[in-house]
Amino acid sequence: MIVGDYSEDYEVMVPFQALGMIGFQVDAACPGKRSGDTVRTAVHDFEGDQTYSEKPGHLFQLNTAFGLIEADAYDGLYLAGGRACEYLRLDEDVLALTRTVMEAGRPVAAICHGPQILAAAGVLAGRRLTAYPAVAPEIRAVGGTYVAVAPENTVIDGNLATSPAWPGHPGLLRAFARQLAPDLAI
Repeated sequence: MIVGDYSEDYEVMVPFQALGMIGFQVDAACPGKRSGDTVRTAVHDFEGDQTYSEKPGHLFQLNTAFGLIEADAYDGLYLAGGRACEYLRLDEDVLALTRTVMEAGRPVAAICHGPQILAAAGVLAGRRLTAYPAVAPEIRAVGGTYVAVAPENTVIDGNLATSPAWPGHPGLLRAFARQLAPDLAI
């Protein structure tokens, strides 16, 4: 799981805990930080404004150092959403990791702004996916097909599962977990 300062709180906490609860080892990492360091999260709410509001979330403790990650050691990749994706997509090591996992056809889940990382990695040409609607132009610009769905829905295209926002966790996490462990009864 790739996270960073101001990742969306629910989009970090819920998947980390839910995937761990069903038996997956989830390594959460952030470029420039070590195991035991924390990232600040943000809570995004829709309160009638033209876009979401942002409030302080929790401190989320990382359990691995990004510099120690070897892409081939992982069965899948989870890209949390939130503002962190704006700068994580500029990190060449994040992009290389993303490319390696996608090109190997391993399961990838991305929520909200997470597809910004996929777009910057250049792995969306010909793919169908969803995201927070403000990310649609980036998806289209790199040859992906943006699918507008309700926030609680998930779009699956091969190894890639995406959802526009945290209300989509049930479907997104179910799809991701089934790709990681097809015999898992969920």
